[in-house]
Formats: sequence, structure tokens, C-alpha cells
Amino acid sequence: MTRSRSDRCFQCQLRCAVACALFAAVFVSGGAAWAQQGVTDRLVRIGGVMDLEGRSRGLGLGMKAGIEAAIRNQRVAGRRVEFVTLNDSYTPSKTIEATKALVTQGVFVMIGNVGTPTAKVSLPVLAQSKVPAVGFFTGAGLLRPGAGDIVNYRASYVQETAAVIRAAIDAGVNPAQICAYVQNDAYGMAGVIGIKRALGALPGTEIMTKTLDVILQQQGENPPRNDLGPVGVYQRNTFTSRSGYQSLKNWEEVSNAPCKVVVTVGTYNAISKFAAYSRYKGQDWIISAVSFTGADNFHNALADAGINDRVIMTQVVPPLDSKLAIVTEARQRLGEEFGWVSLEGYIVGKLWLSAMQNVKGRITRAKFLDAVLGRRFDLGGLNLDYSNDNQGSDLVVLTSLTPAGFKPMSLSAWDALVR
Repeated sequence: MTRSRSDRCFQCQLRCAVACALFAAVFVSGGAAWAQQGVTDRLVRIGGVMDLEGRSRGLGLGMKAGIEAAIRNQRVAGRRVEFVTLNDSYTPSKTIEATKALVTQGVFVMIGNVGTPTAKVSLPVLAQSKVPAVGFFTGAGLLRPGAGDIVNYRASYVQETAAVIRAAIDAGVNPAQICAYVQNDAYGMAGVIGIKRALGALPGTEIMTKTLDVILQQQGENPPRNDLGPVGVYQRNTFTSRSGYQSLKNWEEVSNAPCKVVVTVGTYNAISKFAAYSRYKGQDWIISAVSFTGADNFHNALADAGINDRVIMTQVVPPLDSKLAIVTEARQRLGEEFGWVSLEGYIVGKLWLSAMQNVKGRITRAKFLDAVLGRRFDLGGLNLDYSNDNQGSDLVVLTSLTPAGFKPMSLSAWDALVR
């Protein structure tokens, strides 16, 4: 059977990674155990596995650019920092191979990995090898606290979806009019859990939360979750919206409650296709998206579909026009690559560097973790707090779509949307 070009490139990347591991085992100076942790007398090697070539590559490329900008020309205890990345095309089977390759090569931490289904399969590998997972680009609960040594930067999907639902209800939306369109995997279900928790605290939502439980209980790869409740789903790495859309229309008929706000949890291409299809079918739903969707790519995809309004999005980094020193610095260092996703990568890179400055003497993973967990950081005006858990930030910023991109929104903007 003929392999695709991306598969051949992926195999080449893995062979190179393994070759580097063999070279390191023979020639690297310093103790063998130390080298295995990604540290030599001259460098500290960190790794990342993310989508760099697939349909969600804008997310991986953004995180990679941000981390690289943060660590460029920086040294840790006089050592050069080397950032080795491998592509997984947002495909868990490739994630496992790439993660094992980097662990074999010897990386100090895994940093900035992108995605929930990919994190789900990589975290056990990292935990077994005692490689810390730092600043992964996902707000899923499986990393909070999660198995192994995990350091999260960002707010969770539960916090993001709760913020949207609270704001919508405060603006007058009936809880029964909140629906969802999500990716049919661990990422999408993390969003459904957030919706269930937010609605479960409200009176009169018992039927909705029970149907969400039924949806969450479905098992397997891409299980049949459509037509079970106020949720439509699509399969990861596909763009077909019809089945998920029809699931929402069926729910409207059964419940006699038309959707007003559709909370989406997916990738920028898939959600923009859903938005375009629902508009084509005559719906004026307010569509919300979580930060993982990727604001810059999402904006471009929506613009291509002729959509420039009635879309909101939660962000987990400060606004791009913020005067905070870390945002100003990231804007200068990233240049044309500066955006919502690359800013998060920059913050993650700066967090790792700041923690490493607190490591004294021989550099070990245990000392790195001690330098983060239980501590607080001020990263150029952005405060992170690890005193109680492994998540540094609870920041959630609501933004709305404008012709110039996503901009912070006010309560009056919500009022205009729901009228």
C-alpha cells in the first residue's frame, strides 16, 4: 500500500529523532542519567509534539512560534536551549510514536503540545518516563490534576464554557435555549462537561443535564452521539456539519425550545464550516467558541465564508492590545506571527524559563517541578498562581467577532446580540 507524503515525512522525522537519541547515548558529555533527562554540560533539550502539517496546523505552528520566540537566544545556567518538535497532524496514533521518539532521545520536559485527544495518549507515556508536561494547549480536565507531572498555564474548558453561559443567561438567554456543537472525542466531551456543570447549577435544567449525561456515557471511537440531546457532534479531522446540525434541529423540535446560543468545542476549520452551514440554512444562532479553536485562523476561515458577526469566543490570554509588558514583548519578538495562539506559546515559554532560573545546582526535573508548583509568578504583569493546584491562570476573556478580528466584548454587546 502506498503511503501518503505526510506519513512518509512523519516516519523520516521519527528516524531522525531516534538517530539523535543514539548519538546522544554515545557521545554526550556528562552522566548518562543526566543526559537522559535532556541536560548536558552545554544544552537543555525540550520537546514538543503538535500539529504542524495537518488540518489544524495553525494551532501547532502558533504554539511553536511563541515558544521559540520566548527561548530564542536565552540560556539556562549557561546552557543553550534546544527545542525539538515533531508533527502529529492532530492524530493520536502519531502522537504516541512521536512522544516515544522524543522521550527516547532525551528531553527535559514536553512543552506546548496541542490538543486533548493527543494529550490523552501522550500523558501516560510521559508519566511512565517521568517527563513533565508543561503548558499544553488544552483546557481539558484530564490534565487537572492528571497523571504524572503536569504544569498547566491556561484556564480550563469548564471555566471557558461557564463564562459564556453565565454571560448569556445574564443577558436574558433562557438556559433551555443553550445548545452545543462539538468534536466527537475527549476534547468535545470536555466542553460538554463544562456545559453540564454550568447548567446544573441553574433551576429547571434537570432534563437537559440528564441528556448530557447520556451523551457523555457513550463509549468508543466516534460513538453515535447525535440525536440524543441539545448537542450535535462531528468526527475529528472532518468538516461535515450536516449530521450535527440536524441533531440540533431535531432537539429544537423535541424540546420545543429553539437554540439561541450554540456553544462549540472544535477546531477552526470545522467550526467555521458549521457556522457557514447553519447560516446557509437560515439560522441566526449566536455561535461561541473556546480558545482552542484558534482565534486568528478562525477569523480568517469565517471571513472566507462571509461571516463577520454573531460569533463570540473565549480567550485565555490577555487581549492582544494589552499594555502588559509580556504582551508588548511578545508583540515585538513575534512580529507578523503575533496572535492569540502564539501569545499563549510565548507565555508558556517564559513560564518555563522563569522557573528554570529558580533551579540551583544540578538541573533535574524534580528541581524544576519544585521551582513551579507551590509558587507564584509575575510574568511581565501577568500573574500566575500555583500555590493550590497545577494551573497557573484562571483568566477568561470574552471576545466578539469584528471585521478586524476578535475583540474584547462588553455586556452591552451581549444585549445587542440577544435582542
